[in-house]
Amino acid sequence: ERTVARRLERLVATSTVRFTATLLPEYLSEGLTVELAVRCAPGTLRHTAAALAARADTRSVEISTGAPEVFAEFLVPDHDALLTAIDGAIGRIPGVVDIHSAIVLRLLLTANDWAPYDDAPTPVRRWLAEGTGLPAPLAVDDLDRQLVRLLERDARTPMASLANELCVGESTARRRLARLMQSHILHLRLHIEPAALGFPVEARFQLNVKHRALDKAVRRLAQEPAIRHLVLTTGRADILGYSSHRSTQDLYDFTARVFSELE
Repeated sequence: ERTVARRLERLVATSTVRFTATLLPEYLSEGLTVELAVRCAPGTLRHTAAALAARADTRSVEISTGAPEVFAEFLVPDHDALLTAIDGAIGRIPGVVDIHSAIVLRLLLTANDWAPYDDAPTPVRRWLAEGTGLPAPLAVDDLDRQLVRLLERDARTPMASLANELCVGESTARRRLARLMQSHILHLRLHIEPAALGFPVEARFQLNVKHRALDKAVRRLAQEPAIRHLVLTTGRADILGYSSHRSTQDLYDFTARVFSELE
C-alpha cells in the first residue's frame, strides 16, 4: 500500500496524474459547448494550439497528424460570444487559414465514462447502450457550486477541510458531495493521458448517420469501451467522437468492426 501511495504521489508531482472535479454545463443547460476545427498554415500548428489553450473558455485542445488542423472544445455564453470569438481573437491568430464550428446538441459520453480496465460500464454508458436515456439532472445551488470549486482546486481535499471552508457541518458537506456524485452532472475523477495507461493511439471521428438510424447508432457506439468522448453536433457531421487504442491495428479493427454496422 505504501508503494502504491508513493508512486501515485510521484505521478501527481510530475502532473502525469491530476484529480479533477467539475459540473458539466451541458447537463445544466448553461452556455454553448462548441467543437472547433482550425485549419492552419504549415509550421503554425503548435503556436495555434498554444494560443487556443491559453483562452479561459477553452476546455481541451488537440493537434491532428492528418490534415494540418487543431481541434478545440470551448464553452461560450451564447451565439454572439461564439461569433465574436471566431471572427475576433481566434480568427486573428497568426497562421489560421480556416475555422469550422459545430455546436454540441447533446453530450453522450465523456472521459469520465472511459474505464478500459473496469469490468462493468459506467451508468451513463450503460443507459446509452440500453437506450433508456439519462435521468433528469439535479438542481444545484450556490453551496453545491462552492463545493465543486473547492474540489476543482484539489479533489483530494479532506471532508473536514471542505466543511470548514464552506462554513457548514461535515455531515452536510458529505451529504452534498454524495448527492452530486450519485448524479451524472458531477465529474470527480483521476485525469491521466491514455498513453500512460497503455493506449497511445488516439483517434477523432465524425459520422454522418441517417436520422432514422441515429438512436441505433448511439446505442451501438456506447457499447464500445474504446470510445471516451461522444457528442451529437450541428455542422458537417451528426456524431463526433474520440477513441483510444493500444495500437494502430487495434484502431483498424475498431473502425472495421464498428463503423461497418452503422447506416
